[in-house]
Amino acid sequence: MTRCVALLGGSFDPVHHGHVALAALFAALLRPDQLRILPARPWQKSGLEASDADRIAMLELAFSGQPFARTTQVVIDTQEIERGTPTYTVDTLRGLRKELGEASSIVFLMGADQLQKLDTWRDWQELFGLCNLGVAARPGYALDQDRLPQAVASALAGRLATPDEVCAAPHGKVCLAHTLAVDISATQVRNTLHQRPHAGAAAEPDTNTELGALLARQVLDYIQQHNLYKS
Repeated sequence: MTRCVALLGGSFDPVHHGHVALAALFAALLRPDQLRILPARPWQKSGLEASDADRIAMLELAFSGQPFARTTQVVIDTQEIERGTPTYTVDTLRGLRKELGEASSIVFLMGADQLQKLDTWRDWQELFGLCNLGVAARPGYALDQDRLPQAVASALAGRLATPDEVCAAPHGKVCLAHTLAVDISATQVRNTLHQRPHAGAAAEPDTNTELGALLARQVLDYIQQHNLYKS
């Protein structure tokens, strides 16, 4: 039986409900043997607000105790941070393919917003020879191929597959999920956090309610305890 490893990469600055919902969706669809969370130093972004150590700690808090962790091993994989330089996904996938072997099914998870700009990634067409893709729709970002850049739509043609087919293939397949209704961005989360009162002031109830809809309580507690994302 082919081993299936799902990968969820990102800056996670900070990790929020959208990230966990994406992982949970594909944990249910794919039933992978392992889910690796890969905090990155992405080349397309600069000026991460939280430190590497804080981002890792928040990921551990967000993913510990998730229901899907009962059947899927969840690992925080820090190799991109340890590399110490801005990261390209294709480089990480080359290394993981060597580590996991040619027969393992590797499924890289992303939202539809990332798929729509996939052709801006370094050596993006090589990805299909290294992994499968699991792509989830999100409000405002459709998965219709006529909404994608022509090069991306052409690359997807003939690759669409069911979750079982994706798990059985080492690479080259694409699973589209239209059922993720969560619409949260890390920018939105940071902006909301920046609007909090200064230390010692009472938090506005509306701010607390909004943050609770965006972040796990244990992550929000960590942010407050470590004075992260202050304006």
